[in-house]
Amino acid sequence: MKKVILFTSLLLIGIVLSACGDGGKEKVTIGISGTDTAVWDYVAEKAAEEDIEIEIVSFNDYVQPNTALADGEIDLNSFQTVAYFDEFIEERNLDLVPIATTNLAPMGIYSDSLTDVNDIPDGGTIALPNDVSNQGRALMLLEDAGLITLVEDYNGLDSIENAIVDNPNDYQFEEVAPAQIPRALGDVDLGVINNGIAKDANLHPINDSIYREDDTATDYVNIIAANNEDAENETYNRIAELYQEEDTAEFIEEEYDGALIPTVLELNDIGW
Repeated sequence: MKKVILFTSLLLIGIVLSACGDGGKEKVTIGISGTDTAVWDYVAEKAAEEDIEIEIVSFNDYVQPNTALADGEIDLNSFQTVAYFDEFIEERNLDLVPIATTNLAPMGIYSDSLTDVNDIPDGGTIALPNDVSNQGRALMLLEDAGLITLVEDYNGLDSIENAIVDNPNDYQFEEVAPAQIPRALGDVDLGVINNGIAKDANLHPINDSIYREDDTATDYVNIIAANNEDAENETYNRIAELYQEEDTAEFIEEEYDGALIPTVLELNDIGW
C-alpha cells in the first residue's frame, strides 16, 4: 500500500513539475511568405522571456498566409503590404484586420547607365512591372521622383494610359514581368524593381537604387494581421509591441543594412 501511495505521489509531482517546466507558455503561430525569419527569430527570443512561444510557419506564396489565417490554421501573419491586404480581403470577403505595422521594403528605381533619375533623356524607356499592384506602386514612385503626373486620387489600379495625365518628356513604358526587370536594365534607361526581386538579383535596395521609397509610402508599409475577433488579444498585441520596440528596429537596420525600414504607424495612418 505504501508503494502505491509513493508511486501516486511521485506521479503527481511529475505532472506538476512537467507543467512548471512548460512554464505555462502561450503558443502563437505566425505565417510568413518565404524563408527569411531573421526578424521574427529575434522577436521570438524576446517573447520567450515573457512566456510566449512563437512558431513561424513559412508559405511559398502570397495567398496561403491569408487563407490559413482566415481558416484558423495560424494565429497571425506578417508578410504583406497594407495595399495588398486591403485588396485581398475585399476580393475574398475575409474578416481580417491589421493590428500593427512592421517595416517598409522600399521599391526602387535602378539603371545600368544613369546615376540620377533626372538624367533620363527625353523619350527614354522605363521598365515597369506588368502586374497591377506592383505597376501602380511603380507609377506612384515615378510621380514622386518628378518624372510623371498621375490622375488625382490615383487608386493604383488604372492602366498606364488612364493613370498618367502628364508625361512632358514623352517617356516610353515597357511592361515586364517583375522578376525579369533586373535583366532588362541593359535595354532600358530605368527599371522599377520591388525590394525582394532586387535582392534576389544581387541589387542592394539602398546602395544600388538611384531613387527609392521612404517611410512616407504608407500604402506599402508591411503589417501584422489577425482575425477581426482577435484584434484585441493581449498576447497578439504584445507580440506587435515587441516587434515595434527600438531594439528590434536597431536589429533590422543592422541585419538588412537599410534594405528594410522599420516603420511604426498608427492604424488610422494606414486607413484603419
